Amino acid sequence: MTRRNQWLGLSGAIVLAVAVTVGLLCLQPEIAPIVPPAATQFSADSIARGKTLAALGDCSACHTRSGGVPNSGGLAMKTPFGTIYTSNITPDAVNGIGSWSYPAFLRAMRYGIDRRGNYLYPAFPYTAFTHSSNEDLQDLYAFLMSQPAVSYQVPQTRMTFPFNIRLGLAAWNWMFLHPGEREPDPEHDAMWNRGAYLAEGLGHCGACHSPRNLAAAEKEGNDALAGGIAEGWTAPALNALSPAPVSWNEAQLKRYFRTGYSPEHGVAAGPMGPVISVGLSRQSDRDLKALAHWLVSFQHPAPTQPAALESDAEQQSLNLGSAGARQFSGSCMACHSSQKGPRMVGVRPSLVLNSNLYSDTPDNLIRIVLDGITHPANPDLGSMPGFRHQLNDRQIATLLNWLRTELARQRPWGNLEHKVADMRQQSHEAG
Repeated sequence: MTRRNQWLGLSGAIVLAVAVTVGLLCLQPEIAPIVPPAATQFSADSIARGKTLAALGDCSACHTRSGGVPNSGGLAMKTPFGTIYTSNITPDAVNGIGSWSYPAFLRAMRYGIDRRGNYLYPAFPYTAFTHSSNEDLQDLYAFLMSQPAVSYQVPQTRMTFPFNIRLGLAAWNWMFLHPGEREPDPEHDAMWNRGAYLAEGLGHCGACHSPRNLAAAEKEGNDALAGGIAEGWTAPALNALSPAPVSWNEAQLKRYFRTGYSPEHGVAAGPMGPVISVGLSRQSDRDLKALAHWLVSFQHPAPTQPAALESDAEQQSLNLGSAGARQFSGSCMACHSSQKGPRMVGVRPSLVLNSNLYSDTPDNLIRIVLDGITHPANPDLGSMPGFRHQLNDRQIATLLNWLRTELARQRPWGNLEHKVADMRQQSHEAG
């Protein structure tokens, strides 16, 4: 037993020594603070380019709390491991990034490590931002440092054990971070590569539209862009698994990116609304065309034509023999029928072309029916009222399953009334 205890003690010492050594190797040095640079240190062209890049990266969407000054941080991001509060990225020297030199900023964007040497949680999508060019990151730095400084201290992020040990993210980075500027793919043309650069870099499309593994990292390969979750909303697949009944083409995608609406597919809702309004809509026509060109390369052409679907849906809506059809007639037809009702402010999206009707889950449609679309991606689209106080759970379930089965010709969603009740309660508590 004595010899066994000696071996156990020696093994334990070796393991401890290895752990300490690895921990020391993972420690990152602090980068010396600087005096916040004056905006005049950067050229007007660089700041202007950085503004467009910040819009592409949705910086203000994540780094602005409700009612807060843009980019001053404090937005609560709930995860299964705790709540993360986004950082203040204004050039305030104490609470923001005003004391960050460009090398410190570059390290955060490339490797997910802040100026003090702390590992950042990958809710900040540095796994995508790392693929941006040095030139673009310099312009982004110029823009952020030229904005007004806001002295706001964000709440402390609180994660459960062991996720509160940031040093453990070194192992996560070793497994899932592929740092460095994206290299062009020689098998594709320049436009495709430009679109890939935008989407896989600052655009970080996969952060929402790709599924995650057990370590909360984006799945790659064939699973990339196969659909994910964003703020409780289902982000549909953008590859060949797209649920859209009609294939996207480049013109449709470009219009959707610019305005938040495609007549063949519908309107942007949920988290996609701000992505359009403060991000994609501010990009150049050239870049939107490149992004559309890249995305279309992952689509499989669908033979269904939108006109055929809409014609069949109009006929179905005239048959008022079911409770769902009558509910549609009373609540939806005035704004969503292409033939019935007066032309009102905004667009008249065809529900039969909406990808959400063909999704495996009804979550997005439930949210939209309950709370409407009060902040459209583009004011010209018009808004949609919520029916939370007009329709009960059974009525909403009846309506949605009628749309699903009679218009979309899909199998009904199971246990839908219970799902509506659950989401009604969740959104009420969140509000």
